[in-house]
Amino acid sequence: MTSPTGDALRLTVLVGENDTWRHRPLYSEIVHRAHAAGLAGASVFRGIEGYGASSLVHTSRLLSLSDGLPVAVVVVDTEERVRSFLPELDALMTDGLVLLDRCEVIRPGRGTGTRDGGPR
Repeated sequence: MTSPTGDALRLTVLVGENDTWRHRPLYSEIVHRAHAAGLAGASVFRGIEGYGASSLVHTSRLLSLSDGLPVAVVVVDTEERVRSFLPELDALMTDGLVLLDRCEVIRPGRGTGTRDGGPR
């Protein structure tokens, strides 16, 4: 059985895959800054379809529209640490969307005494 390890704050940053910061993908810059700030973890997820403020639908199904797909950067840590990272995003972003969600962290296999989570 899994056991909760505590409350956290999830930061989700939605940008386009072609958004850049000084010739580097913006999503990559966010991940590297989160790492440098000592945040617990960050992942990047590429969308297969979506639209944003432009209302133009981007999709991976059509080659002509596969450029500029949505990207989500997800960071999870304590509320204090995530909120202290927000000024970094202000310095990087001129467009996109930032979401904050309270969440509960559960680490599978914790508290069971075995790596696979099964009985000893």
